[in-house]
Amino acid sequence: MATQASKGTALVTGASSGIGAVYADRLARRGFDLILVARDVQRLNGLAERLTRETGRHVESVVADLTVKGDVRRIEERLRADRAITMLVNNAGVGATASLIDSDVDELEKMIELNVTALTRLTAAAVPGFVERGQGAVINISSIVALSPETLNGTYSGTKAYVLNLTQSLHHEVGDKGVRLQAVLPGATSTAFWDRAGLAVENLPPQIVMTAEDMVDAALAGFDQGELVTIPSLPDAADWERLNNARQHLQPNLSHKLPAARYARAKAA
Repeated sequence: MATQASKGTALVTGASSGIGAVYADRLARRGFDLILVARDVQRLNGLAERLTRETGRHVESVVADLTVKGDVRRIEERLRADRAITMLVNNAGVGATASLIDSDVDELEKMIELNVTALTRLTAAAVPGFVERGQGAVINISSIVALSPETLNGTYSGTKAYVLNLTQSLHHEVGDKGVRLQAVLPGATSTAFWDRAGLAVENLPPQIVMTAEDMVDAALAGFDQGELVTIPSLPDAADWERLNNARQHLQPNLSHKLPAARYARAKAA
């Protein structure tokens, strides 16, 4: 089978199903070799075998649970040591739909470990090598709840706002050093995410649910267009630009020596 010249290796977390599996498929067809990371060894190996057969790319399966410190450290070391890695797709994550007071705080802590801590450690492991080599890309899967904290569980929203903020900050730090950053903010997507989060996707209005294939294809189109933030469902990109510009407009006035005049103490009578 004739194959494209390799674009390097993409490491994709949460790759055994859903959004991660679609990213693996699309990136292999774009000419990337793959390192697929997930917990489900059977699904992972099945996907790796199919993609190798269909694309001719080298696809490696790595079984890891990114809520386990030892497994995270193992993937970190691979990201530091393997100079063939040119892209990191931080897709692994879980969600929650119950309110804070109705949630198991231990489960929320595990969510933070996966959505925030593991993602941060893997990113911190990959980026220095990308900077050294003058090329590389990090795609972070956030969520539209990063912009809508009233939707779903607030802790989940907070983890995804963190992902968005980290991506924007890293772009500011290393965007001029050959490193591409992208935060992808999917809306409701038809994957097993919803079952694990406690709300079957069948219970959502069908008009708001996008397929994982459409979501990833749109996200990669945004990546090709150089977007830092991609919201696949948003009809008018100018809406995001206006929101982001308003945020930046606040910056000069976020820190001053004196409180704003409206907070001045009332004068004593």
